[in-house]
Amino acid sequence: MNFQQITINLDYMITPKTGILLIADPFLKDPSFARSVVLICRHNKEDGTVGFAISKELETTLSDLFVDLEDYKLPIFLGGPVQNDTLHYIHQYPEYFDDAVEVMDGVYWGGDFEKFKTLLKDGTLNPDKVKFFLGYSGWDSGQLDEDLEEKSWILSEGNADLVFNTNANEVWNASLIKLGGKYKMMVHFPTDPQLN
Repeated sequence: MNFQQITINLDYMITPKTGILLIADPFLKDPSFARSVVLICRHNKEDGTVGFAISKELETTLSDLFVDLEDYKLPIFLGGPVQNDTLHYIHQYPEYFDDAVEVMDGVYWGGDFEKFKTLLKDGTLNPDKVKFFLGYSGWDSGQLDEDLEEKSWILSEGNADLVFNTNANEVWNASLIKLGGKYKMMVHFPTDPQLN
């Protein structure tokens, strides 16, 4: 019996959508996104794309921003270059926030922040299951498609473990290693291809 072998390019199997990770190409020059990983939290043709860089931890903590949370020195990440005067958060607590948006299995975006503060203070919430961002990453309708055509980003399925349990400095490497094959080798590429 003869079998015909068909090679499939998996790069085209994943498309941008909520819950997908955008992994910066090793040679992406944009300083806002170099060696970063962005979790897409909203993607549609009308409104474009919104996500948060999960790989850039700031020195600022939650206690620096809110007087009533001075005992909570929780890390804050640079969500992206857009509206850096806004705070956003993702979490693993859908049972407490019916106004949260499901990003993917085990990851939810937003919810009543006053309620969040109350639940944090009374010990209901585990801080390890929450991630805060100043600003966000945003693309107008069709803009992300242009970036993908230019090979600026590598797409990957997201997962809660990578989002919440991987050190920010290791997220980019871990995301590529998880993809395996040629992507696994990219962690060793220099930032400038001329140095190769």
